[in-house]
Amino acid sequence: MYLADSRSTKPAAAPDTRPGRRPAVPGTVLALGAVSLITDISSEMITAVLPLYVVAALGLSPLGFGLLDGINNGVGALVRLAGGHLADRGGQRHKVVAGLGYGLSALCKPLMLLAHGLPMISAVLAVDRTGKGLRTAPRDAMISLSTRPEHRGRAFGVHRAMDTTGALLGPLVAFAVLRAAVDGYDAVFAVSGCFAALGVLVLVLFVPGRTGPRTTSPTSPTAPTVPAEGAAAPSPPRPALRDSLALLRRPGLRRLTLCAALLGLTTVSDSFLYLLLQRELRLPAHLFPLLPLGTAAVFLLLAVPLGALADRIGRRRLFLAGHGVLLLGYGLVLSPLRGAPVVVAVLVLHGTFYAATDGVLAAATAAAVPPEHQGAGQALVGTGQALARFLCSLAFGAAWSLWGGRNALSVTTAALAVSAVVASIVLRTADEQRPATPPPAAHPDDPHHAQ
Repeated sequence: MYLADSRSTKPAAAPDTRPGRRPAVPGTVLALGAVSLITDISSEMITAVLPLYVVAALGLSPLGFGLLDGINNGVGALVRLAGGHLADRGGQRHKVVAGLGYGLSALCKPLMLLAHGLPMISAVLAVDRTGKGLRTAPRDAMISLSTRPEHRGRAFGVHRAMDTTGALLGPLVAFAVLRAAVDGYDAVFAVSGCFAALGVLVLVLFVPGRTGPRTTSPTSPTAPTVPAEGAAAPSPPRPALRDSLALLRRPGLRRLTLCAALLGLTTVSDSFLYLLLQRELRLPAHLFPLLPLGTAAVFLLLAVPLGALADRIGRRRLFLAGHGVLLLGYGLVLSPLRGAPVVVAVLVLHGTFYAATDGVLAAATAAAVPPEHQGAGQALVGTGQALARFLCSLAFGAAWSLWGGRNALSVTTAALAVSAVVASIVLRTADEQRPATPPPAAHPDDPHHAQ
């Protein structure tokens, strides 16, 4: 992505752009990680108490909660494509679109104080997830554009680790608020709104407005075009919506989107998994917000090393292995084993699954699309996966109501095993190669030199 400058005769004041001097994790990634950390504290505070709030306090059935959980996971997918396309269409103004998404979600948190029935809660969550849908693809595009291709797995791992730190702290804050406040749920919603507003402020102040190259050269899809001395940098092309959708013609991206959607159809949502664990062990209600901590802690510990491992062995390969780990977790829940060690083991496997798939999928997507379509490419894969998980939440909630939680999980586990086999076959022909060693530095005027 960067041109070597070691033999250039330009003034010494020019910045050193040699690839070896570029950090593996740029400052933009760290700034976005801080935003995600703070915002995830806000989001996970509500996510931690929402299942128990709607099932125990409001008396919703598992089917009703399945509808609510599906909205929470799926509505954002309907606007994710728009968010990614608008970011690319605006000349890579990803920060603006991401900021709109973060701001919209922050405005929704206080509205939870006024929502006391399924219709109102569903409406507020739909708007909140709309904000998440707007911000996710532009944020991941900024990460991929600011990072060298061979380090994207690590960069996404660092971002996801910081994001997961927020996921780890959010339930703790919710737990503390529930223990200390008289009207615990309302207090959780109010504190959540304060954290969401702080996250927007950090985004505005510390995340740069533009990342990545402004234009691309005809000989390389990733090397920036250097304008003549004294000439203004040309404006980047603005892709049309049909150009964004046409990305699915790329075999690599099409296979990745198909497999992400297929596996998403058989991935039980976190909330349902935690409800199953809580009911199996009959945990007290005030301990329920602590269940996501196990998943978050393992995710935090493994996100960076597994991201770096994906850069070495192949991101698609690790993505499939992560779903194999999830299968082990489901099998353990269905086993006759009981007790606290089983819960710990399930949460460890659950966190490993996320560390091996979340940021790794984004890094694999970044390698499958050109820089000017990063937002749309991330949105296409993310939309397919989110819509699939939306359908899974609806189906699992209905199956739980009809057959019971354990039987519903048994059917889902069998379907996930079949989906994993199909996905491995589909991705086998498109398995990515290990990153090549960067070529030696060449003169920047050489038209054939590209990183």
